[in-house]
Amino acid sequence: MKNKIWASFFTLFIASLSFAQQPFNRAEILQNMQLANGYFMEKWPDVGKTIITNKERPSNIWTRGVYYEGLMALYDIYPEESYYKYAYDWAEFHNWGFRNGNANRNADDYCAAQTYIDLYNLEPDSKKLRNTKACINMLLNTPQLDDWSWIDAIQMGMPVFAKLGVLENDTRYFEKMYDMYMFTRDKHGDNGLFNPKDGLWWRDADFDPPYTEPNGEDCYWSRGNGWVIGALAKVLSIIPEDAPHREQYIKDLKAMAEALVPIQRNDGFWNASLHDPSHFGGKETSGTALFIYGMAYGVNNGILDKDKFLPVIQKGWHAITTEALNDNGFLGYLQSTGKEPKDGMPLSYTKVPDFEDYGLGCFLLAGAEIYRIE
Repeated sequence: MKNKIWASFFTLFIASLSFAQQPFNRAEILQNMQLANGYFMEKWPDVGKTIITNKERPSNIWTRGVYYEGLMALYDIYPEESYYKYAYDWAEFHNWGFRNGNANRNADDYCAAQTYIDLYNLEPDSKKLRNTKACINMLLNTPQLDDWSWIDAIQMGMPVFAKLGVLENDTRYFEKMYDMYMFTRDKHGDNGLFNPKDGLWWRDADFDPPYTEPNGEDCYWSRGNGWVIGALAKVLSIIPEDAPHREQYIKDLKAMAEALVPIQRNDGFWNASLHDPSHFGGKETSGTALFIYGMAYGVNNGILDKDKFLPVIQKGWHAITTEALNDNGFLGYLQSTGKEPKDGMPLSYTKVPDFEDYGLGCFLLAGAEIYRIE
């Protein structure tokens, strides 16, 4: 009897050690994701309701598309039927299409296709991809490479090409995606929008040198850089291991991650202006969420050193969940839409941005990837 008691005690002790060694509490991660998502779904029960800020917009614009990216990431780790229905009903309401039709070169508009493809993969039906294929095949079969003239577009559009390339088993999508990405990286503006010296990106040609922040540093906007590292992580998670140009994306993700470590704030967030903390400095949720999403993907897939990057991820996730996530699920310190550090400032724990959806999408993407860390 005594031996059985000691055996039981030893088993519990080992189990507790194993639990203690887990870098994250998965139950808490899921709870926080569900809290934030539940707040939004309750606030927006009608998936087709237009979004009214300075003007009225349909609910399949890029901000809502990013939210549904995050929702599908949550569904992937916790397949709650209501999440699927919320996404499916949204796609159905919009006839699986885009706000400006199919002859559309604006990545913001076809961002919604990321979720359409995910839903198709769960339950194939040709109607779900008719508009997506019409739009992306038009891009594939025309010579322009300069569509993504602002770095946000890399996240909105690049994963669509990756998903279609896999679905169709057609490397032409991978090649076109690479050519458009590299045009943005190396040719837009004076010498491309990526600065290999700093490992960071200017938002668009308006912000590359000689434009500077008040302290004389280059203007690297947090969320803009977040869109890029998030896109690289997502594309790498989609394309095959032997896909062409994979090493380029890995190289760029690593460069960005390395550049972000020394400029993380002591509280775990990143400033809206990455190289000028005095210019609208303060906690900002969306960029922080995208950075730790990209880093978590890198750690999970052996691209980034776990010992170095895990503490950075932990610090960032702790910051968002303890200092930005309200008790009711609302996410604070979220910068409104814009294109530079000053837009939508100042921020606070309770200030509501012009759109609440994309920040939640970023948060859900980060949470789902962090959930997988072992």
